[in-house]
Amino acid sequence: MSAPESTPLPQASFNYDPRTRVVCGPGVIGQLGDLVCEYGGRRVLLVTDKGLKQAGHEQRGLELLQAAGLDVAVYDDVHPNPTTADVERGVAFARDRNVDFIVGLGGGSSMDCAKGINFLLTNGGKMQDYKGVGRATQPMLPLIAVPTTAGTGSEAQSFAVIADAETHMKMACGDKKAAARVALLDPELTVTMPTTVTAVTGIDAISHAVETYVTSKRNFVSQMFSRQAWQLLSRSFPIVLEEPDNIEARGDVQLGAHLAGAAIENSMLGATHALANPLSAHFDVVHGVAIGVMLPHVIRFNQSVVGDLYGDLAADAGLCEAGDPQASTILAGWISGVVSRAGVPTSLTDCDVDPQRVPQMAVDAAAQWTGNFNPRPVDPQLLEELYRCALSPAVV
Repeated sequence: MSAPESTPLPQASFNYDPRTRVVCGPGVIGQLGDLVCEYGGRRVLLVTDKGLKQAGHEQRGLELLQAAGLDVAVYDDVHPNPTTADVERGVAFARDRNVDFIVGLGGGSSMDCAKGINFLLTNGGKMQDYKGVGRATQPMLPLIAVPTTAGTGSEAQSFAVIADAETHMKMACGDKKAAARVALLDPELTVTMPTTVTAVTGIDAISHAVETYVTSKRNFVSQMFSRQAWQLLSRSFPIVLEEPDNIEARGDVQLGAHLAGAAIENSMLGATHALANPLSAHFDVVHGVAIGVMLPHVIRFNQSVVGDLYGDLAADAGLCEAGDPQASTILAGWISGVVSRAGVPTSLTDCDVDPQRVPQMAVDAAAQWTGNFNPRPVDPQLLEELYRCALSPAVV
């Protein structure tokens, strides 16, 4: 497969529009109630999930908000990979309670659902109306996002990623008004993550750093976020896998995930995420697992166009010397190795993917928005080839 040469991007050309204040450090969850009051909240919708309730985070969030004198309604019926049905239930719940502020507490699912509820509660209609960018016409309620995982970076983004309840395909619904007023990053909240969640969310964060660094929409600001995120994640994610109670490493991974999320806001993603979404829709493959399988293959596919950029990342992680012509292959192998050490599948066969469904998945992947920003253009035929490469275990 031949590929066009990469076109250098002028460093001075970018449009950076930050919307989210970041409060970061161990124990900052204690500021939650005061921050809501600072931004004028009185009647708060706390959006979370049952797992967070079992971990005790829901109760702690509730107590902090109530201690600040706030009226709180808890909606914790959020499921992994939230669908339009999750959002619609949340809207019905919130509408009867006349809320004026939203707190999203949890992983990407809770934060995305909170943003989805905000879209419909303030602008009406259904989530499908907001697929794309900038389709909300009315102001939205102020939102504080509190991640308890370190992966999606949803707290840094103005997009709600919601799956259609009927087709199961994910929709990216973006609007600057949906961005959180505050992202509250407390690494102590991430210690309670089950080992498997730590693994798949960390792999997702790594993919965000890698993909955003090379997309066709990348710019000077996004690449600063991407590269700093990569440096934090490549250094500390392996430590977290071995030492789950290491708060310093947890903090690095959480901040890295946030910075990678901020990079997405500025540069979007690429073919890895376009390929991952049909795997979740057709075979219920966990998003981070799908990402871990596909990312090394996409790196090898893109290397003829952005091999020098992958070389930056490989050198930053101490994997090779700057300018090494094998840097992309080395980087792909390192990622496969980390995925394997995390106990996550490294092939689609391990994920019980039926090869006969590959052609349809390739068509679906080609329709995913993120594929438009891959540095090397993709089409159904090329995406099918990437799927077929991933049926066999990755080279470590």
